[in-house]
Amino acid sequence: MRKIILAAGAALALAACSQEKADDAAAAATDAATAAASDAAAVATDAAATATDAAATATDAAAAAGTEAAAAASDAAKKM
Repeated sequence: MRKIILAAGAALALAACSQEKADDAAAAATDAATAAASDAAAVATDAAATATDAAATATDAAAAAGTEAAAAASDAAKKM
């Protein structure tokens, strides 16, 4: 009977240790996932800022081209 009680105690101690290790592993996985998501969000934010800058540059270039085209058309009309 004593051996059964000792074996049960050992099994309970092992189970508790295993649960603690599982909890630690889950916490580490959660931390890693949070860090990865944060890094991905930072990269996405940088990409969005770059895209916004590129759109502004394209808009400025289109406006400049339109102004130059209008000036050229005006000059051509004056020469007619």
